[in-house]
Amino acid sequence: MNQHDSDQDNGDEHNGDDHEGEAYESDPAGADLERTFAALPPPPGRGFAETWWGRAWLKSLEDAALDSEQVRAGRRLARAGAVGAVSVRPGRITAVVQGRDLTTHRSDVLLQQLSDEQWDRFLDMAVEQAGHIAALLDRDMPPHLVEDSAAAGVELLPGMGDLEPECDCGAWDHCGHTAALCYQVARLLDHDPFVLLLMRGRGERALLDDLQSRGAMPADGSAGPEGVDAAEAYAAGGILPTLPALPPLPDGPGAPPTLDTDVPPAPGVDAGALEFLAARTAVEAHRLLAEALGAGHGQRPVEAELTMAQDAVRLAVDSPSEAVSDRLAEGSGRGRDQLASAVRAWRFGGSAALSVLEEEWTVQGEVLARARAALDSAWEEAERPVLRAARNRWTVVGAGSQLRLGHDGRWWPYQKQSGRWVLAGRAAQDPGTALASMEQTTVEGSP
Repeated sequence: MNQHDSDQDNGDEHNGDDHEGEAYESDPAGADLERTFAALPPPPGRGFAETWWGRAWLKSLEDAALDSEQVRAGRRLARAGAVGAVSVRPGRITAVVQGRDLTTHRSDVLLQQLSDEQWDRFLDMAVEQAGHIAALLDRDMPPHLVEDSAAAGVELLPGMGDLEPECDCGAWDHCGHTAALCYQVARLLDHDPFVLLLMRGRGERALLDDLQSRGAMPADGSAGPEGVDAAEAYAAGGILPTLPALPPLPDGPGAPPTLDTDVPPAPGVDAGALEFLAARTAVEAHRLLAEALGAGHGQRPVEAELTMAQDAVRLAVDSPSEAVSDRLAEGSGRGRDQLASAVRAWRFGGSAALSVLEEEWTVQGEVLARARAALDSAWEEAERPVLRAARNRWTVVGAGSQLRLGHDGRWWPYQKQSGRWVLAGRAAQDPGTALASMEQTTVEGSP
């Protein structure tokens, strides 16, 4: 008898709202050896996993299942919302799944727990790499965390055949019910990698207590440096009591002085280009001031500094005169058509979209594995297009469309027009969604 078989409840009786989408956590005193998540609504889009570790979880299922039709049936059940509340315990996940014939089945998937020795090696590794702790607390599982764990002899993610199915429908391999459970759990893993660690044998609180006992974390469980938050200190009062009130935001950017005078400009000065640049500077200054006076200032990520070639495209977005556009094209090393394609890309996604348009790079190693997993899971087998890969670009054979992978893991749809590839939609984490958005954009026009 398996060590978990004595606990037969499937979590449906638990209620509460300690975590978003989570109905129950069994031991608030600290053991946290069970978490039960309420049934999730059908997923939006075609993909089930947005993170690379969620896709790796599904790859373990799909690579090991002897009957691929059962995997497809499970995906359809999960998409139809047939999976009930999911109970997660060390070594086991459980849910009641309703089949297509409306009968319900208790389905379990087993995953081997880490030994005490393996947990010690994992904790030693985490103590040496404080960034791993911060990433987990941010609900992130960066690839180097998994790589460092593997180097320490601890495999966090399941490999081929590691997900062992049990279902009361009588199937001895993965059936549609256990496959549906795995697809639903991939969505839970996307939002909280501690779910995977619980399956491997340690709950979040127990894990953080172990790290604290090794001196890797302060007593309050945070991973940040000690100190007082500046916003809290200011709100407490007593600091700069005579600080003046913030000035009001002007209604709009100021108008720069005109250069249309009787005095000719100095030799080599293009008055039209200079007027345009001054006007755009006023607009940018107003935008920055609005951000500084708005809520949440200082909490947004700092934007990367643009190169001169990128900044030329940003300026060209505002439809300057033909003469100014030609100067921007020449100054950025582009022809007129190339600048138009760059402006179109900028409108879809700023500097990130521009980089995908103009940069080719070789996809290798784990990034390539994640890309292939995303492509494999984006479509049903009968619907999957035939793709020809070249570096970071996957061209749909016979369709005049293409997917390009950005460095941030997002997919960008492209369409061939007049012999040139042009960006035809916004980026998406799921390649199927990106390709579908291109088809919609083609009908409705560019943004």
